[in-house]
Amino acid sequence: MEYNIYCDESCHIQHDGNDIMVIGGIFCPKNKVKNINNDIRNLKKKYNMSVNLEVKWHKVSNSKLNFYKELIDYFFENDDLRFRCVIAPEKKNLNLSKYSLTYNDWYYRIYYLLLKEIVSVEDEYYIFMDIKDTHGGTKIKKLQEVLNKMLYSFYSDVVKKIQLVRSEEIEIIQLTDLLIGAVSYINRDLNKVENGKKELIDLIMEKTGQSLKYTTSPKIFHNKFDVFRWKARHDYKWLQIFE
Repeated sequence: MEYNIYCDESCHIQHDGNDIMVIGGIFCPKNKVKNINNDIRNLKKKYNMSVNLEVKWHKVSNSKLNFYKELIDYFFENDDLRFRCVIAPEKKNLNLSKYSLTYNDWYYRIYYLLLKEIVSVEDEYYIFMDIKDTHGGTKIKKLQEVLNKMLYSFYSDVVKKIQLVRSEEIEIIQLTDLLIGAVSYINRDLNKVENGKKELIDLIMEKTGQSLKYTTSPKIFHNKFDVFRWKARHDYKWLQIFE
């Protein structure tokens, strides 16, 4: 079966003042993408919003809260949509130089942790990444290298394409940004203020039956909303298996 994976990240810059990075992705059957994007556009129209309006976590406001709540409901009610993210804490305390690794090395290994539980050699995948800066081409090349080492000879048969896209043109990536934003927000302890963002986080936790700060428990894992919290062991030898 063919799947599309829409990836995005939060607080991924090394010296951005945040100690938490979140990388995540929504994946769905390729043949369902058009309908899902149209559904989200129609939801925008329902709330008298321009279909060209880009949905993003930082744009969440009380004035549009009902729209965002219904968008969250749509995600959980649509059986074709699934989400996985990796929380990477202690960004400021990484001791990568001890093992001759760079921050970028670590960044791509966290991407690996995201994708390794999504990608199966039995299916085919098309990966789409939001354009963040002018280094997108390098990002794709490095991610291809990591996946190639991960999937070995299956790589060319399994991952058909990795492509940079503009999030304002693809509603599913916008939804990815919303979910990643919620996970990042609560893990930076910014959800203590009573505002629309806190209500969305509470709604997601109600839907999942889990905290957004910890690895999803096998007891409640339902392959819908999967969170993995990477734990720094201050021993980065495991990262070198990709070299």
